[in-house]
Amino acid sequence: MAKEVLTSDAPSPDGTAPAQIALAADIIIENAPDPVFVADLEGKILQTNEAVSELLGFRQDEVVEQSLSRFISEEEAREFTAALREVVERGVTRDAVLNPRSASGEVIPTSLNASALRDAEGNVIGAIGILRDMRELDKARAFAQRLIEDAPDPVFVSDLEGKILEANEAVSQLLGFRRDEVLEQSLSRFISEEETREFTAALREVVERGVTRNARLNPRAATGEVIPTTLNASALRDPDGKVIGAIGVLRDMRELDKARAYAESLIKNAPDPVFVSDLEGKILDANDAVSELLGFRRDEVLEQSVSRFISPEETREFTAALREVVERGVTRNAKLNPRSASGEVIPTTLNASALRDPEGNVIGAIGVLRDMRAYEQVVRDLEQSKLELQEKILDLEKFEEVVVGRELKMIALEKELESLKMEVSTLQEGQAAD
Repeated sequence: MAKEVLTSDAPSPDGTAPAQIALAADIIIENAPDPVFVADLEGKILQTNEAVSELLGFRQDEVVEQSLSRFISEEEAREFTAALREVVERGVTRDAVLNPRSASGEVIPTSLNASALRDAEGNVIGAIGILRDMRELDKARAFAQRLIEDAPDPVFVSDLEGKILEANEAVSQLLGFRRDEVLEQSLSRFISEEETREFTAALREVVERGVTRNARLNPRAATGEVIPTTLNASALRDPDGKVIGAIGVLRDMRELDKARAYAESLIKNAPDPVFVSDLEGKILDANDAVSELLGFRRDEVLEQSVSRFISPEETREFTAALREVVERGVTRNAKLNPRSASGEVIPTTLNASALRDPEGNVIGAIGVLRDMRAYEQVVRDLEQSKLELQEKILDLEKFEEVVVGRELKMIALEKELESLKMEVSTLQEGQAAD
């Protein structure tokens, strides 16, 4: 029947002979990489290509002139009939599910895209169906499903309108809702209007770039608690690669936010000057002690490069310290001499440790400065005391030389006096003898 329609002598609207159209259609069907068949409106198969035989394991002559109901279940036969009605009404049907049974008895999951087969007058007389073997895709989906279900973090799947299609147990544990209370709900049920707009923007980014990272969401739990989270989303694609939704991974930020608040409190209340910089040296945070040290207001320090306060040479040294922080997680006793608001150059030492993101990557440094002015004054005082002591030692040595010299002269005089006494005594003894 189909052959008679396709080879009718009635001219087409553009003047092309129907036989030429039929030949072109046959060539397309035969050479299509996917399984393609032609059926009438009762579901009888009029034509198939070799890919159908490869899919089902039947020869073409075992398929042609057979009803499609021979290969699919009664329920799917009714669904295919409904698909045929859609083809008649709309000219096309997409992604109907068929599970034909192959010659070996295997049930093969496929999706069906069907378009209208028309006669020379444009009447729909059947359908051209394209099957897509879904076995590999179903395996991939099952694998992805297991990944979602077994993921330790809360994971959900949404369409491009934000409706939640899938969610794992970790989502229920995070929000306190049962899984059935989450599925088929709009994400806007759990987040504020403003964050719904942000999530919609994140979805646009997923469509355009395939991914979005670290968007902030604060869903409200069943208890009413607002839970700070970050969202990493990647594209959910259909078999043709078109983005049809997003796979979202939430990270509970409560503990991290507590840690950050604690760290900020430590920085704010630290007695020493403490600042936070990114890896380019831009100052992201600084405590009051930094302002007291440099004489600048906090708003005059934040968002400024460290190079504003130190020399070009020390900027290079600071960059080297940042590299050491990235490689080793810490740097110690680097010398910095920032210039204060009054123009005074202040000697300091820098101890820096790594600032990390939630994934553990080094994204900056936490720097602790130590004002070395008092220390250097002590060093200078010690040096001065040392010089003064050395001068006193020299004076003592000179004095000692003088004293020792006098003592030696006295000894010499005493010896000379003793010698004179002995001579006098000898003379006196000689005179007495005479």
